[in-house]
Amino acid sequence: MQTLNANRVRATPAGLQARSRARVCRVQAAKDGKTVVIGLAADSGCGKSTFMRRMTSIFGGSAKPPAGGNPDSNTLISDMTTVICLDDYHCLDRKGRAEKGVTALAPEAQNFDLMYEQVKAMKEGKAADKPIYNHVTGALDAPEKIESPNILVIEGLHPFYDERVRDLLDFKVYLDISDEIKFAWKIQRDMAERGHSLDSIKKSIEARKPDFDAYIDPQKKHADMIIQVLPTQLVPDDEGKILRVRLIQKEGKKLFDPVYLFDEGSTISWIPCGRKLTCSFPGIKFYYGPDTWYGEDVSVLEMDGQFDKLEELIYVESHLSNTSAKFYGEITQQMLKNSSFPGSNNGTGLLQTIIGLKVREVYERITEKEVVPVS
Repeated sequence: MQTLNANRVRATPAGLQARSRARVCRVQAAKDGKTVVIGLAADSGCGKSTFMRRMTSIFGGSAKPPAGGNPDSNTLISDMTTVICLDDYHCLDRKGRAEKGVTALAPEAQNFDLMYEQVKAMKEGKAADKPIYNHVTGALDAPEKIESPNILVIEGLHPFYDERVRDLLDFKVYLDISDEIKFAWKIQRDMAERGHSLDSIKKSIEARKPDFDAYIDPQKKHADMIIQVLPTQLVPDDEGKILRVRLIQKEGKKLFDPVYLFDEGSTISWIPCGRKLTCSFPGIKFYYGPDTWYGEDVSVLEMDGQFDKLEELIYVESHLSNTSAKFYGEITQQMLKNSSFPGSNNGTGLLQTIIGLKVREVYERITEKEVVPVS
């Protein structure tokens, strides 16, 4: 099987040091040479890891680092999926970025040529000697050999930035967290868990914002589905404890059908709390309707508020159509199975699960093979 070598392209000092023997990590090879490639874009700290766990669990097996490889590998492998962190394609290590005065969000800190070559190779059923960016040391470690999987997921800051890489993707997802929620989450984490001051947190956010606005945020216009996380409209909430979450779905795509609430194409506002759905104050509100996104037709499914009893989600599921579930109750089953994950009692967990089912739909339509549901 052909292999693309990371050492052939990289020329940073850390990269030169990494020209030692590549660690070999065996991954399940794609069947019939058809590898489906999924892209997930988001800023740091926006829930990419949780989304990955929800999505890969639909295809079976728990996502784990490559067996016998570098313990600091960012790659996650499960039964049918391989998830690659695009931080591995930094061409500048932490020291190099500091010397040049650039952030990890800047395009000049990425090796897009290698990213394109290796994603293309794996999509074609070939292996690749992929670099490893060590988040502990900030250096580039020796590469690891990754075989072409059934489903390749590339996640990180720049999956849609380079047009060549973007054109390789079969399905694109963007996690869009509002500034208010990002700020609330960061304050909770960094003040409570890390002892940072409010002033230092504000400065950290402000330092990243210009590059985020210039290079990361514009990528969302290319996504097929976008999850927006916004402040609730039910009650005043400065701490981001109650969330309004929107699933923006592009219309007219061949590989998936948008999910809808009650009546496709209608505009609907629904408050389901009552005898069939237990809701503490301030309750739950759903919305569904048509809209536009960067000039394209989309449909939007929105949930504001949170569940009290997750098993009652099946009542909401019964009113959704085109979910790509294999059987009645599969969404609820998946949510209960992953109930310990962050966001399981609000719209982030529900809509991430639906997108995971859409990924399965995309895979089946491309490969013409049915995926057996995993309980």
